[in-house]
Amino acid sequence: MSEDSFTESTTTGWFSRIGGAIKGIIVGLIMVVVAFPVLFWNEGRAVKTRKDLNQGTKEFVHVEAATVDSANEGKLIHLTGTATANGELMDGDLNVKSAALVMKRTVEMYQWKESSETKTKKKLGGSEQKDVTYSYKKTWAEGRIDSSKFKKSSEYSNPSLPIKSSSWTASPISVGGFTLSDDLVGKLQKYSPLAIDEKAELPKKIADRKVKLKSGSIYLAKKPNDPKVGDVRISYQVVLPAAVSIVSQQKGQSFVPFTGKSGTTINMLMDGEHSGAEMFESAQQSNKTMTWILRVVGFVVMFMGFSLIFKPLSVVADVLPIAGTVVGVGTGIVAFLLAAPLSLITISIAWIFYRPLIGIPLLLVACVGIFFLIKKVSAYKKSKT
Repeated sequence: MSEDSFTESTTTGWFSRIGGAIKGIIVGLIMVVVAFPVLFWNEGRAVKTRKDLNQGTKEFVHVEAATVDSANEGKLIHLTGTATANGELMDGDLNVKSAALVMKRTVEMYQWKESSETKTKKKLGGSEQKDVTYSYKKTWAEGRIDSSKFKKSSEYSNPSLPIKSSSWTASPISVGGFTLSDDLVGKLQKYSPLAIDEKAELPKKIADRKVKLKSGSIYLAKKPNDPKVGDVRISYQVVLPAAVSIVSQQKGQSFVPFTGKSGTTINMLMDGEHSGAEMFESAQQSNKTMTWILRVVGFVVMFMGFSLIFKPLSVVADVLPIAGTVVGVGTGIVAFLLAAPLSLITISIAWIFYRPLIGIPLLLVACVGIFFLIKKVSAYKKSKT
């Protein structure tokens, strides 16, 4: 796998950096303001989702997949069974067939890929030198990487693809007497590789390029073992008939999403046989994970916002690089000490609104943290005086 690289250097003057940092204050303020509603909304979303999942746990009815009982019309039901479909799926371009529920064709091309690494150096007087190293290597990648956006687009050019990735889905897909809705079909994700048989009747050429078979994959290349830029590799993945578990609202012989009292939709499909209780427990865990992810996102957005607001201070101090570094560390600490309690207060207020028994103690903890922060800042100012 060949590789090439070059480095591009640019220097930004101190006054330009000051101007950029001042503009960054506006962006920072927007980020801080946005973080508050994101954190508040996330807590409400988490509580509503938990309540609706609890509702679903109490209300769902287990049914047998073999037959459809009209008495369960409009109810939240749980069932397990084998997802099946009639006939075969076929890729007409390459005559590849499979008795699968879903078949996916992945087209990769051996092509150039650009990556970059940036190193920044501060100079005496406040200017900043930025060295960007661009690297180019040949690699297999799905689709076509747009080489027109490369720094050296004239030297590293990727050709067009003779064929593109695609997928096919059986219709209808049944589980016993039920037919899966489009939403549930989209949740079938248990893919496995489909090896192309040596006896498969593949076309001899595609776009005037010879078709070759090697190790279960199709190649449009003269020498699959020694690929050149523009060579193509085609592979397949399939979702085969298998056991699935479903929790959804019955509508006729199919399903529609169930909407809880708080507005959360419940429309679950899992691979394998799982009880209704197991599926709802998995959904609760997913809700907790998403809640923590969004909390971290909200905090990071707020922290980055405060960092941008304080950025001009470190840029001003960069006239002497070591001073700018020290100030930058200090403003980073202050940004963290502001973002952490403010995020906690926002979450606490949301919990007071949605879960008061937990929110009030959490708000007190946050207030104590801010009190000690103010006290330390005051002590620092007195020591300087």
